[in-house]
Amino acid sequence: MLTVSKRVKQTKPSYIRNILKVTRQADMLSLAGGLPDAELFPLDILTQAADELAQSPSIFQYGATEGLTELRQWLLEENSTAEDVLITTGSQQALDLIARSYLNPGDKVLCEAPSYLGALQVFDLAEAEIHTVIAEADGPNLAQLEQQLANYKIKLFYAVPDFQNPSGHCWSLSKRKAVASLLAKYKVALIEDAPYRQLRYQGEPLPTVSELSSYAAFHLGSFSKIATPGMRVGYVRAKQALLAPLIKVKQASDLHSAQPMQLMLLATVRHPSFAEHLDKLTNTYRTRRDYLAELLQQQLSDKLEFNVPQGGMFIWARLPHHNAMSLAEAALKQKVAIVPGDEFWPSKHTPDYQAIRLNFTALTEPQLEQAVSRLKKALQQCSPIK
Repeated sequence: MLTVSKRVKQTKPSYIRNILKVTRQADMLSLAGGLPDAELFPLDILTQAADELAQSPSIFQYGATEGLTELRQWLLEENSTAEDVLITTGSQQALDLIARSYLNPGDKVLCEAPSYLGALQVFDLAEAEIHTVIAEADGPNLAQLEQQLANYKIKLFYAVPDFQNPSGHCWSLSKRKAVASLLAKYKVALIEDAPYRQLRYQGEPLPTVSELSSYAAFHLGSFSKIATPGMRVGYVRAKQALLAPLIKVKQASDLHSAQPMQLMLLATVRHPSFAEHLDKLTNTYRTRRDYLAELLQQQLSDKLEFNVPQGGMFIWARLPHHNAMSLAEAALKQKVAIVPGDEFWPSKHTPDYQAIRLNFTALTEPQLEQAVSRLKKALQQCSPIK
């Protein structure tokens, strides 16, 4: 009988990907997935971009592994400090390519805790040893970070400095500079994941940690949150020498990302109306963030503790009196989906506290109101921790 590899067996399945099957039920309201609102996709721009594909028959041919030249040039022009860029099939593939290019079984990777579960899956598949550093409101705990870097041979540090998934935290400028300095001191490479960077609702944009880094750094970008996730177009920026192994792995993996989607994406972001679309998107999401925060404060302030994030897609709520997994199960019975915080810690680690992640971008305000009402019923039916 054909047996499954050990690395696949030890990799925890994605709770969110699995729960998407449940959230497709007509009467289910989902606060679970990191989904943009499909009603806000720039359909007029996308339609025009799709029509233009027929004028470029060669775009349906095989292409370069590095990606469409015009799209790569546009990305490099958008960030003058970047040396090179590789187009990937979503930024999730960029994570996978980095792990397969640079990690051997047993290599040590450092992540914030809590951390993006898709990254934890990638590192599990690479059979890496995952270490954690506490994620504070303004970035990682610096004393703990240096302790980890000094005491263990950390190879990669993975982080989401802008509106972290799941916590929504945004690193301060001082912490960005301090982290860049520490990584250079201990010669640890940075993976900076930035899928939410353009979803800022207040405050001024800060430099990326990659821009401040003097040692090896990968900057991962995505168009899934601001254009459409179905295109599956992402990228990784880094020095040419750092990207060379990724290109080799991508050649063996999928040859290249879909050229029609790359050209369609380029036409979309270059469209004169795209900036207007982005303004509308951020204004709508800001309103929904505020509305969900208000509902939670009014109805569940005695059961949840949270801060309002400056951007991103999530409110991270601590549970002082309830078990997150039990609450998630009770919530499903009330026809509302949430993500228990346990999913955002490495599989071999015990969560530091109980929490849930709530998405505010996918539902309208009336739907958010109904979802919170259902969540309130679930909390009432869920026994407190003794």
